[in-house]
Amino acid sequence: MPSSSGSASASPAPVVLVIEDEPSIRSIIRAAVESEGSVIYEAATARTGLELARSHKPSLIVLDLGLPDADGALVCAKIREWSATPIVVLSARHDEAEKVRLLDAGADDYLTKPFSTIELQARLRAQLRRAAMGPVRGGDVPYAFDGLRIDLVSRTVSRDGQPIHVTPTEWELLRTLVTSAGRTLTHQQLFDAVWSRSHGDAQQYLRVYVANLRRKVERDPIRPTLIVTEPGVGYRMSLPTAE
Repeated sequence: MPSSSGSASASPAPVVLVIEDEPSIRSIIRAAVESEGSVIYEAATARTGLELARSHKPSLIVLDLGLPDADGALVCAKIREWSATPIVVLSARHDEAEKVRLLDAGADDYLTKPFSTIELQARLRAQLRRAAMGPVRGGDVPYAFDGLRIDLVSRTVSRDGQPIHVTPTEWELLRTLVTSAGRTLTHQQLFDAVWSRSHGDAQQYLRVYVANLRRKVERDPIRPTLIVTEPGVGYRMSLPTAE
């Protein structure tokens, strides 16, 4: 049965599906989700989780990698065959190659166990905001936050009304990150979107261009808050709620 601690409102509460076989972990996630006012459904197996995903069409799915009846990455890929619902994967594995495998399978983000409730809530909020924007944001609606404005139609960037010059390659990288805001993109995913596989090492190219972009769009490039590094995996655009 679902549960929710949110009060009635004009808009329905987000529905979060948790597919996790450990009761103690489910309890932690339940408390975190309910404190945000969301409705939660729970499944202890991949089979039940897939059934609930189809029948309840959740706003967000939290998926454990080590399920008793199926590998979480396979479950993720299965869901991606018919749904674009954001998926946050939980894993006790710290291997970076494993994290890349999950993202390539269709996961939007991941958290390594053990994780803090604050970190979990922040990641879930980011994915729910992204889901609320719809699968594709209207190109005529500029992204605006903290004085920074990114207009996908005019292909312009400005800070506090002052134009920021970006090269064509920097623009493509920025556009890719912004339109997938809240989602962790692997080095290879970003590389393929902006360049081609024939150019060489993805991490080396990205490191240079991300550093250049940060100098232009971050208030403090040394302590970036917009273009966030996921060590050994890739980058994530962390955007606050648009102005």
